[in-house]
Amino acid sequence: MIYRALIPVKALGEAKSRLARHLTLTQRKNLVLDMLHHVIYVLHQSNILEQITVVSPDTQVLEYAQTWGARALIEELPGHNAALHVAALQEQEAGTTALLTIAADLPLLQSSDICALIERSMRYPVVLAASCDGTGTNAILVRPPLALPYLFGANSLQRYVQAAKEWQLDSNIYKSDGLALDIDTIDDLNDLYKLQVLSGENIQSRPGNYEEYHCNDREESMVHRPTAL
Repeated sequence: MIYRALIPVKALGEAKSRLARHLTLTQRKNLVLDMLHHVIYVLHQSNILEQITVVSPDTQVLEYAQTWGARALIEELPGHNAALHVAALQEQEAGTTALLTIAADLPLLQSSDICALIERSMRYPVVLAASCDGTGTNAILVRPPLALPYLFGANSLQRYVQAAKEWQLDSNIYKSDGLALDIDTIDDLNDLYKLQVLSGENIQSRPGNYEEYHCNDREESMVHRPTAL
């Protein structure tokens, strides 16, 4: 089985607009890059994926992705799902037999989450990772690639489950903090900080807490400076 991963990333100029009241654009860009760095790092740590590809219209994002050991792929079509479809077609043509598409903003992601998705994919052709509210999809592992179309957007989890039924594909939903907590709002950042405090963790590849980004009004990222993995 050949497992590979796709990570879609929006242009940095559009980074986390719902945080605009709390963070400067530079801070939001840094937050996006910090989280992307972490996700790529964890995917490498899992030692399962033959290739990790970052798909983005932003050349700066792609330059960082390459520095962190990922393949860079410029978006060929506008729109999240359309761009992913083109990328997945390339993966399919390259011989990929199982494709993980995963969000770039998962600061609690761990390699055990990736291993759990892979293990479940051996029994289910469609494995989904639910967001915290149970409506969104933060990762989908499909065997083979494009066995289902990309349906990211509002209520995507239910739409994926329904599509799998229509295509007569068994599906499974995996839930964990690492795959559930994505960062879009100030409440998400505060939840991240609370979880890190409760766990006693201080992981370098994860973004700082809300107070660090907001109160100090820093203009530099904590960890996104290019470093080889």
